[in-house]
Parts: sequence; C-alpha cells; structure tokens
Amino acid sequence: MLESKSWRGPMEAVRTGLRNILNDLLRGCSREEAVVLAWPLVCGKEVAARAQAVTFVDGTLTVEVADAVWRHQLQSFADRYVSGYQELLGPLVQRVEFKIKQSAISQQPSAKTNKV
Repeated sequence: MLESKSWRGPMEAVRTGLRNILNDLLRGCSREEAVVLAWPLVCGKEVAARAQAVTFVDGTLTVEVADAVWRHQLQSFADRYVSGYQELLGPLVQRVEFKIKQSAISQQPSAKTNKV
C-alpha cells in the first residue's frame, strides 16, 4: 500500500506540470482551436487515431468517426470527454457530437448490388 501512495505524489506533480504547460500553449490559440487541438489529450491516442475533432461551435465539439459502430461506442463516453475538457480548459465544452465522416459514407457499399 505504501508503494502506491509513493507514486501518487510524483505522478500528480507531473500531471499538474503537464497540464500547466498545455494551458500555456493553448492560451495562444482561439477557444475553437484549443478545443480541437486538445481532443487527443482528452480522449487518448487510440481514439484520436480513429476519431478527429473537426469543429467547435457554441459549446459543441463535433468529432468525425469512420462508421456508425464507432459513433455509437464513443457517444457512450461523451460525458467523460466533456469532464476531461472541463478539467483541462474549464467549462468551454458542453457537448460532444459524433458524426460519420462523409468520405466514409461515400465509400460504403450501396444497398443495390448486382447479382451475376
């Protein structure tokens, strides 16, 4: 038990330091840019590789995903992402909306298929 407590102090200090550095970097950006740029930090690199933040307007962040499965799955984490943004940037992001990327929609096979 003592070992886990010994990690907390240094890890919290590192986390606080990184958060301060990030806040300094994002201060030079507009709110819209800061929210979009912070997406990988809020959601993690695995999700960010498959879901791109594209716009931030009136408190709503729009994130593009490849398909309906990803949209449904990430929507279940939307409240967690909003909380992550609040910790990082304050109460800017009120809602995260996931939409299917247009290029992904056009690449899906159509319902009409020719049978040979």
